[in-house]
Amino acid sequence: MNDVFADLVGQDEPVETLRRAAGAAARVVRGEEVAAGAMTHAWIFTGPPGSGRSVAARSFAAALECTRDGVGCAECHGCRTALGRTHADVRFVVPEGLSIGVNEMRALVLRAASAPSGGRWQVVVIEDADRLTEQAGNALLKAIEEPPPRTVFLLCTPSTHPDDISVTIRSRCRVVPLRQPPAAAVAEVLVRRDGIAPDVAAWAAAAAQGHVGRAKRLAGDAEARGRREAVLAVPRRLTGVGACFDAASALIEAAEAEAAAAVVETDSTERAALEQALGAGGTGRGAAGAMRGAAGQLKDLERRQKSRATRAQRDALDRALVDLAGFYRDVLVTNLRAPVAVVHTDTADQSRAAAGKWTAESTLRRLEAVLACRDAIDQNVKPKIAVEAMMVSLWRG
Repeated sequence: MNDVFADLVGQDEPVETLRRAAGAAARVVRGEEVAAGAMTHAWIFTGPPGSGRSVAARSFAAALECTRDGVGCAECHGCRTALGRTHADVRFVVPEGLSIGVNEMRALVLRAASAPSGGRWQVVVIEDADRLTEQAGNALLKAIEEPPPRTVFLLCTPSTHPDDISVTIRSRCRVVPLRQPPAAAVAEVLVRRDGIAPDVAAWAAAAAQGHVGRAKRLAGDAEARGRREAVLAVPRRLTGVGACFDAASALIEAAEAEAAAAVVETDSTERAALEQALGAGGTGRGAAGAMRGAAGQLKDLERRQKSRATRAQRDALDRALVDLAGFYRDVLVTNLRAPVAVVHTDTADQSRAAAGKWTAESTLRRLEAVLACRDAIDQNVKPKIAVEAMMVSLWRG
């Protein structure tokens, strides 16, 4: 069925929940009575990376704005503009840096209090709501506690743990838990939506461990495949302490290069636009003085761009660590003869060879070292220190 939920992979129960809520929301718009709890003003979408939290939120936003009574047809103006992030009443908050600040949240809450221009709903989608600062969370909480009558807040977080979202916000939201989609479902989407060859789609879906976006990159981006191959070669390179530090440096540098390539165009475009708005290149009276007075705004832009680059570096590094964890998981699966498929089918020979040399206990310690490195970076330990410690643990076993 081609509708707004078509790209929400392997989530049959959540999709049914959202369809019913969108139908109830449409009845509210028409002024009809609905059962208590059929539709609520605040939602939290949880699930592991790649499960489709932001896709679910965006799809639900489109269904709420659907002009065909909330069916989420994906064809009307409301659905198309919401899915395309251009709908006047749907606002997306995507953190560019390490956190979402209180000033941004206050401004958003103020705008969300206005009546929807299209007559249906004001929808606020907060991707990575786990990055809200405490003050920003408090500003959002006030809006959720006393919501405008036609405003809906959609929050995306990895879990409802207090480290990800405050208990008070959680208590005022309806939770929609998502699961990691099976590889077969991801492969089907890549073939149907992106026209990727079935064999390539099946490999990419398995290698991406259920992450739809990552699978699409692996299937279509040779550089992404090259970075993954370099990460999976790390276990063979750990022959001593010096090699551990070399491998750590290479992993950090690769993440930095990937992040720089991802943000360089955006950074230059933003700076050029700001300088033009401030009168750069002007020859009229006061143009030079205006540019001197704009130093503070340019400095603020540079600060935000630096924060975004740091976030991009950490995201790139985390993708590498997920691939590395998948390799050690494959070794453990092989060692224990578990009746499940390996993640990295193209390095199955390498994982079998490692299983012949390492015990299950030492393999598990190596896997735990990778997961501990992810946690440390998430807790703001300097990536270089965390990765170096991980490499030494991987070498020692």
